[in-house]
Amino acid sequence: MAKIFIDAEGCPRGRLGSFAAKEALSGNEVIVLNCEKAIVSGNELKTLGDFKEKKQINVMNPEKGPFLSRVPEKMIRRTIRGMVPDYRLGRGKEAFKKVKCYSGIPEEFKKEKLVKIKCKIPAKHITIKKLGELV
Repeated sequence: MAKIFIDAEGCPRGRLGSFAAKEALSGNEVIVLNCEKAIVSGNELKTLGDFKEKKQINVMNPEKGPFLSRVPEKMIRRTIRGMVPDYRLGRGKEAFKKVKCYSGIPEEFKKEKLVKIKCKIPAKHITIKKLGELV
């Protein structure tokens, strides 16, 4: 159907994920730009601690996961995956194939009109790029 270009700058990760998942499920192709500028709300130290804890759950056998990336595009894509029901089967699988994420704005999308998700930026937050660098 239609292509929707979402600007993730200053947008909370969860709201971005739910909006993108809903659009993908309705049949639209979703392209998320500026993934590194999306934010995670909450205290910076607590957020870092939570992410580090998730990465170190299975220290004895690291081949079994968890497999959490520190790359901003992959972090946002995984968030969207969590919002899509049954991403491995049928309708969810088709919807998740329509989601693409990019850091920055590639040359081919410079002239496109970006959708900005309206939300209030919380006082305490950390950007996805900074979270990936500090972990």
